[in-house]
Amino acid sequence: MIDKPPAKILIVTDAWHPQVNGVVRTLGYTRDFLIEKGYEVVMLTPQQFRTIPCPTYPEIRLSLFPASKVADIIATVRPDVLHIATEGPLGLAARNYACRHGLLYTTAYHTRFPEYVASRMRVPLSWTYRFLRWFHDRSHLVLVPTKAVQNDLEQWRVGTPVIWPRGVDLSIFKPDPNRNKNKKPIYLNVGRVAVEKNLDAFLSLPLDGEKWVVGDGPDLARLKLAYPDVVFWGAKTKEDLPAFYNQADVFVFPSRTDTFGLVLLEAMACGLPVAAYPVTGPIDVIGTEQPKGKPKGGILDEDLQKACTGALTLKRETVRSFAETFSWQAATDIFEDYLIKCRTDDSYTFIDNPHKHNKGIARAMKAAKNSLSGFIFATKEESAFRQELLLAAPLILLDLWMPIGLFETIFLISTVVFVLITELLNSSIEAAIDRISFEHHGLSKRAKDYGSAAVFLALGVSLISHILILSSLS
Repeated sequence: MIDKPPAKILIVTDAWHPQVNGVVRTLGYTRDFLIEKGYEVVMLTPQQFRTIPCPTYPEIRLSLFPASKVADIIATVRPDVLHIATEGPLGLAARNYACRHGLLYTTAYHTRFPEYVASRMRVPLSWTYRFLRWFHDRSHLVLVPTKAVQNDLEQWRVGTPVIWPRGVDLSIFKPDPNRNKNKKPIYLNVGRVAVEKNLDAFLSLPLDGEKWVVGDGPDLARLKLAYPDVVFWGAKTKEDLPAFYNQADVFVFPSRTDTFGLVLLEAMACGLPVAAYPVTGPIDVIGTEQPKGKPKGGILDEDLQKACTGALTLKRETVRSFAETFSWQAATDIFEDYLIKCRTDDSYTFIDNPHKHNKGIARAMKAAKNSLSGFIFATKEESAFRQELLLAAPLILLDLWMPIGLFETIFLISTVVFVLITELLNSSIEAAIDRISFEHHGLSKRAKDYGSAAVFLALGVSLISHILILSSLS
């Protein structure tokens, strides 16, 4: 393992601002804390590409034909560690580049993508998990938010999943000491307004109080028509959310497909108790086993209305104390540890070499220029090469003049060229040894002697070949 942290981390994500969701917030906090720890963090996001809206998810932007530009960015940044956060167009381009060039990288699994696709398009889970298995199969580690998600991926044989927990910014999401008690309870949901969030299960409940929804999404128009008594506030910034959390009395989380639910932590950090189903996400955040049967962060129940009623009885001070056990600092430390384990002292890849990024015609022209420089250096600085070049010229003319077959002519000329090639390689070895040190050393002498012996053998092969074929003519 390396003794000091890598200097530069490249995070590739298809989810980024202006999107407002848990993935974006998670990556944003992680980036900020990594920078505080002394890393240089570069984000590769759709903001750097031409994009189109995702069908049924217009706020999600899909990058158009990103492969070439992604390759150029990775080659230019030359990161010590590469992390691919999403399975979209940018993630695919980065994965393919990394696989082609043997780069070590980690990936993440933020959302229950197969379940989302199944709920919207009726695509069998096995099909989508097969894609995930392929996408993550070359990843060093797959970072997942909870133990339940880790178990799911292990069951479907997707990569090597490890737990990367989430945190909450306790300095932003905190109780309001001047909060006024509501005349009637306010039941709040914050998040994407989409079918997979199962908001109908919340909005259809016969609760005595107001129902608020903060967020935007493809299902917003339908829900507004179906539930005219619900207050829909639209999308809000991170800085706006604490006011809603502090005003509400219960945070209702009806989703059955979220892998974690970052909004659960934000709500609890403001002292707002949670009502949710006992499924992946809420179970991993709130837990089902509470000491002495006393819930701390919220109530989980298959009867969501019963969970809402129970959550009203929880003390906000207790909920806040429970949320304080989650921290972005600790989550970032775990993320950092996984990235460092992805890189070892003796690992070398194509990306480490700044001279390996030419391609196409530019690469061919560069190679030709370098080859010409090599001939010039060898002719000017290597007396052995000059002598062999002077000997090669008449020998090649002799080979062309002799009354022998085409095969014999090509063979003899090849032996002469082989001598020149071997001499160039020998000169390369000597230059590399002298670059390291001009001091005399047994190993340096041995390396140069090996090269000299190779030239001697090449000369011998060429000489014997000419003698044998010339003798056959007499």
